Amino acid sequence: MNSFTSVWARLRSRGRSRYALLAGCCFFSTLLITAYAFMMRAPTILEVLPEGGDSRKQMDMIFVLAVLGCGVFTAYAAGLFLRQRSRETGVFLALGASRAQVQSLLLPELCMLGLASCGAGAVLGAPLAFGLWQLFRAFVVDSSEMLLRFDFKALVWPLAFALYTVLMLLWLGRRSVRKTSIMEVVRQSHTAEPVRAVPRRYGWQGILLTVSGCLCGYLVPTICVRWLHWYAPSFFTAPFYLPALAGLYMMLLHTVANGWGRKALWHRDVLSVSMMRFEGRQTVRNMLVMTVLIGGACFAGFYAPMLGTGSMISYDARPVDFAFHYRADQDMPQKDEVLALAEEYGVAVTRWAETPMARLGVDGEHQVETEGPLGTTWEAVYSELDSSALFLPESGWNALTGESVDSAPGQAAAVLDASGSSQGRFDPSIGLVTNTATGESRPVSAAAPLRHDMLFGHFVLDDGDWAAMTAGLPGAWREEMVFFDVAEGGDEYAFAKALFNEIVDRSGPEVALHSSWDPVVRQRYIEEEGSYFLDRESLLANGETAIDYSLRDSSEFRLFWQYMPQFRVLDKADFVRTLAVFLILFIFICIVCFAAAAVIGFVRSLTIALENRRVYEDLRRLGASRGWMRRSARSQVRRVFTVPAAAGIGLIYIFYGMIMFFNDGRLSAGELAGLGSCLLLIAVVAAALWGVYRLAVRGVFRVLEL
Repeated sequence: MNSFTSVWARLRSRGRSRYALLAGCCFFSTLLITAYAFMMRAPTILEVLPEGGDSRKQMDMIFVLAVLGCGVFTAYAAGLFLRQRSRETGVFLALGASRAQVQSLLLPELCMLGLASCGAGAVLGAPLAFGLWQLFRAFVVDSSEMLLRFDFKALVWPLAFALYTVLMLLWLGRRSVRKTSIMEVVRQSHTAEPVRAVPRRYGWQGILLTVSGCLCGYLVPTICVRWLHWYAPSFFTAPFYLPALAGLYMMLLHTVANGWGRKALWHRDVLSVSMMRFEGRQTVRNMLVMTVLIGGACFAGFYAPMLGTGSMISYDARPVDFAFHYRADQDMPQKDEVLALAEEYGVAVTRWAETPMARLGVDGEHQVETEGPLGTTWEAVYSELDSSALFLPESGWNALTGESVDSAPGQAAAVLDASGSSQGRFDPSIGLVTNTATGESRPVSAAAPLRHDMLFGHFVLDDGDWAAMTAGLPGAWREEMVFFDVAEGGDEYAFAKALFNEIVDRSGPEVALHSSWDPVVRQRYIEEEGSYFLDRESLLANGETAIDYSLRDSSEFRLFWQYMPQFRVLDKADFVRTLAVFLILFIFICIVCFAAAAVIGFVRSLTIALENRRVYEDLRRLGASRGWMRRSARSQVRRVFTVPAAAGIGLIYIFYGMIMFFNDGRLSAGELAGLGSCLLLIAVVAAALWGVYRLAVRGVFRVLEL
C-alpha cells in the first residue's frame, strides 16, 4: 500500500511544470534584485553619483519600484501554484489526512523550493551584473573609471527578498491548507477572481487620479521646501503618489471590464473579453506591476537621450570654439604658446580674445538648517558678505563677446544663459560688492542682464568701478578668461587634447578645487563649524572623491573641476567617455526593469492559456474553427502587453516632460529635442515588447494546441 508520502511524491513528479514555473519566478525575481542591488551599491557607481543628487534619487526610486513589482509577481506565482495544487490538497484531506500531515508535506517542499531558487538567483545576480557591465565596456566605452567594483554588503537586499519569499510561501501554503471547508478547497482550482460590474466612470476618474497623483507627488516636496522651509522626509511625501497608483488600477480595471471601444463592436471579441473578465483581478494585478516596471524602464532609459541630445545641442550652440580660464597666480599657456601648439597640429587660430576677471564678495542669503524629529527645516539669513562671484570689466565683456555694452557706474549686470534664465543657480540681483583683501564695500544696483552660455553666472561692471573694486586683490582672487576660435582643418581634437593636458599639467595643487568651492563660503563654514565640506581633506575624510589631476579623464574631474576648459571638439568627442558611468548605469536599470516586465507578461500569457485550456477544448468539440480560437487567444495576450505598455510609456513620458518644465518653468530647445529623441527609445521599447508578445502568442498556441 502506498503511503501519503509516496503518493505526494508521485503527484509532485507529475506536476513538475508547476514547480518549475514557481521556482523560475522566484529565481528570476531574486536574480534581478541581486543584480540591481550590486550595481546600486557598487563603489564605482557611488563615487560618481553625488550623495543626495537627482541621479541617485532616481536610481533608488526605480529600485523600490522593481522590488515591489518582483514582490507582487512572486506572490502571484505562489498563489497560482497553490490554486493548482488545491485539488490534490483537498483530496488528501477527504481521504482522512490531517491538516498537520498535509502541512508537513507541503511546507517543507515550499521552503526548499524558495531557498533553492532564491539562493540560485542571489548567487548568479552579481555575475549577471558584472557580465552586462563588461559587455558595455566592450561595445560602448571603456576607461579606467569603468572598472567595476562590488560591495558585498549589497547582499542584504537579495537576502531580505529571499526571506520575504520563503515566509510568503510558507504563509500562503499554511493558509491554503487551513481552509475550513474541504469542498471549498477541492473547488478552488476551478475558482477564478472575476471582475464584477465596473462603472464606466472608472476610466476618466482613473485618469484624473493618476494625473493628480503625479502632480501632487512631484510638487509637494517642492512646496515644502520653498514655502514651508521644510525638507520633508520621504515617508511624508511619498504617499502623495498613491492616488496615481489607485488611478492606474482603476484605469486598468476599466480596460479589462469595459474596454475603451464602442459597445457595438464588443461582439467581435466576446469570448476573449469574457475570459479576461473571468480572470480579471489577477490580470489587473499583473498589468499594474507590468505598467510600473515599464514606466521605471522608460524613466531610466530617457536619461541617455535627454542628456545626450541636450548636451550636443549646447555644444553646437556655443559662440566660441575654445574657452579656458585660470587663476592669475598660475603659470598657464599664453597666446604665443597656444599658437605654436596649434601650428604643430595644423590648426589655424582665427580669433583670440582675453580679459582679466576678479573674484569679489557679494551679499545675499544662505540657508541655516536645523535638524528636527520630522526632518530638516531651514531659514534664510542675509549677509553682506555671503558668497563670491567673478566680475568682468565692460571692456573685457566687449572683447570676449564682440558686443558693445556701456555699463553705468554703480550698476552690475548679471550674465544669464542664452535663453535668459539663471537656472535657479545664483541671484542676479546683488546689492553690495566687497573687495575681500581691503574690506572695501560698494553698493550696486542691478542693470539689464546679459546673456552668454560661456560666461553664465558672472557679472559685468563699469571699467572704472571694476578697477576701483579690484585694487589690492592678490593673484589668488584674480583670473584670466581666454576665448579663441579655429578654422576647419588640421587635427583639431589632438590639439584640444594636448592643450587640455598642458593646462592640467601646469595647474598647481592650490587650484584642484571643486566647481562649487567658494572662498567666502569656506571662511564662513570654518568660523561656524571649523571645517569646509568642499576642502580636499573634508572630502576624503567623508569617503568622497576629491579633484585629482591624475584622473583627468574621469567624469568626476571633467564635470566638477572648477577650471575645466570648454573645448567644443573635446567635449563632443569625449561626451560618452566622460558620462559613461551615468549612461551605462541607467541603461542597465532600463534593461533590468524591461526584462522583469517582459517575463511577467510572458508568464501571465501562458497562465491564461493553462487556465482556459479546457474552455478551448470544449470550443473545439463544439466546432469552433482553429482560426477563430487563435484570434481569441491572441486578443487576450495582446491586452496583457498593450495596455501596460501604453499606460507605462505614456504616463512616464508625460511625467518626464512635466519634470523638465517645472525645473525652471519652461522647456528649452535642448529639452524639447531630448523629448523628441526619447520617442526613438519608445519605438525601440515597443518593438522589443512586440517581440516578446509574439513569443508569448506562440507559447499560448502551443499550450492550447492551436
